[in-house]
Amino acid sequence: MTQILKAIYSNGTFVLQTACDLPEGIEVELIIQSPKVIPPPIADLETKKQLLKALVERMQQNPIPLDAPRFTRDMLHKRQSHDSVA
Repeated sequence: MTQILKAIYSNGTFVLQTACDLPEGIEVELIIQSPKVIPPPIADLETKKQLLKALVERMQQNPIPLDAPRFTRDMLHKRQSHDSVA
């Protein structure tokens, strides 16, 4: 049986964010697919400057329109119930 469950890794434990109907004590295999891409550290100061300059130029070429929709804090941040954290 295959199920896709969302979880957050916290203090060495996977905390489920979705309901799970597996029997107690069952062994499962986890396949990790992280949505976050962690870039390698850039040690060269000149490379950092070039990347920052390119980023600023790109942002200036694609400004956010003044009539763009405004997002609320709740829309920008996932809310997690404290009851679901064990």
